[in-house]
Amino acid sequence: FAALRTAADIATIAYPEQTATAISSMSPALITIKLKGKHLSSSNLSAVHEHLESATAVVLGPGLGLHNETKEVVNQIIEQLEKTKTPLLLDADGLKAFADFKRKLGCPTVLTPHAREYEILTGEKLPISFADKVQSVQKAAKKLGATILLKGPVDVISDGVQTKYNFTGNPAMTVGGTGDVLSGVVGGLLAMATKPFNAAVAGAFVNGAAGDFVAIEKGCHMLPTDLLDWIPVVLDDPMSHLEVRSNQP
Repeated sequence: FAALRTAADIATIAYPEQTATAISSMSPALITIKLKGKHLSSSNLSAVHEHLESATAVVLGPGLGLHNETKEVVNQIIEQLEKTKTPLLLDADGLKAFADFKRKLGCPTVLTPHAREYEILTGEKLPISFADKVQSVQKAAKKLGATILLKGPVDVISDGVQTKYNFTGNPAMTVGGTGDVLSGVVGGLLAMATKPFNAAVAGAFVNGAAGDFVAIEKGCHMLPTDLLDWIPVVLDDPMSHLEVRSNQP
């Protein structure tokens, strides 16, 4: 939904058949690929490959699971996207799977880890000081050939050359699922041929700003789905967020 709210024309979701059927019932706006079996595997990979060829961007990771066979399929999907230079966003279980075979990526990529996922991805402890965190992200981004959006109280975004910080968002957004909304927003921007660094910077701002609007309405009781209606508002008038910030305690 977040990708569609960001202006993606079509959002196609690949999941095991039982889950995909449930997703289809949520909205006619969602197109699903129903995979045989209980997880992404080599036996159902051909159904995914067919759709990857026409995709303008791919979000890989949320709800994926960490079955051993799934991890290998993640590598195969990335290899296919590298051949076509299709933009990719890796999050959640996708990051954890990629950590097993991490290397410099050959397609435009955004990685969106929180602190623990970042440590799994890099194999290193995340520094305590903010300045050291920034240096760590810059180093990792350069090594992996990707843009890293390290989620936190202040998001750190770097492609190893450029670095930006995002200050939108609030503590209520630690609720599970807001990171998936962020993935959809950034994925939607990537689908519009936005460069990975710019997509990550804009996506972090939009996601956090939408959360700030929700916080004014619902306080600390937000759900990730509450952000969806505010994404178009922020996209249409980014400066509207200044008023929201001024009204926050």
